[in-house]
Amino acid sequence: MREKPANRPNAPPPTWRRPARRPERVSDTAAGAEAAKPAKSRSRAVAVRLTAEVERLAAELQASRERIASLEATLDIDLLTGTLNRRGFERELKRSLAYVKRYGATAALIYLDLDDFKPVNDRHGHAAGDAVLKAVAAALSSRVRASDVVARIGGDEFAVLLWNISEQDACAKAAALEAAAYAAPVVWGRSTLAVGASAGVTFCGPTDAAGEVLARADAAMYARKTERRSHSGSRQRVRPEVAGPMTGSAAIRNP
Repeated sequence: MREKPANRPNAPPPTWRRPARRPERVSDTAAGAEAAKPAKSRSRAVAVRLTAEVERLAAELQASRERIASLEATLDIDLLTGTLNRRGFERELKRSLAYVKRYGATAALIYLDLDDFKPVNDRHGHAAGDAVLKAVAAALSSRVRASDVVARIGGDEFAVLLWNISEQDACAKAAALEAAAYAAPVVWGRSTLAVGASAGVTFCGPTDAAGEVLARADAAMYARKTERRSHSGSRQRVRPEVAGPMTGSAAIRNP
C-alpha cells in the first residue's frame, strides 16, 4: 500500500498586490499642461469680456436714471422763464401747507396778473411777449428770498410763495413786486415795452387745500385790479407808484 503524505500545516493565502503603476513620462505631463493653457486663456478672456459688459450696462443704467431725473425736473419748470410752472408750484404749495399744518409756520401767497400784456402780443408779436415775460420773471425772482418760490402759473400770471412773513410785510412785498414788474421794460426795435401788474395776497391756513389758497389769491388779485382801475378813472394801466395802497379786499384773511 501507498503511504499517505504527512499532513502539513495550512499555508497562509497569498497576498494580493496592486500592480506597479507605470510612472508617467515627463513628456506626457508637459503635453497635458500645454493643452490646458489655451482653455485657461479662453476662460480668462470670457471673464474679462463679461466684466466689461457688466460695467458698460451699469454705466448705461446710471446715465438713464440721470436722464429720467433730469426730465422729471423739467416737468416742473417753465421753459420760457426758468421759474416753476403751475405743476411745480402746486407741488411746492402742498408741501408748504403740510409744513404750516404741522409746525404752525406762516406762509403768504401773492398772485400777480400782468396788465395790458395782450396788446404787446397783438402789436409786436409773441416773441416780444415772451421777452416781456422773461424780464418780469427775472425781476420778481430778484426781489424775493432764496427760501421763497416764484412760478409762472399761466400765460401772464405769476405766483410767489413767501415764508415766515407778517400780513403787513406780505402786502408791502406785493406792492413792491407790482413796481418791479413795471420797472422791467424791454427794448424791442424802436419800442420800449412795459407792463403793469396787479397782485392779490392771501395767507395759508392749517386746514387749507392748495386749490382753496389759489382761489382766494386769485380773487384778491381781481379785487386789486379793480382798485387800480378805479384809481385811474379808466381801464388803462395804473403805475404802481401812483396806485392806492393795498386794502383788506386785496389781502384776504383766512376765515
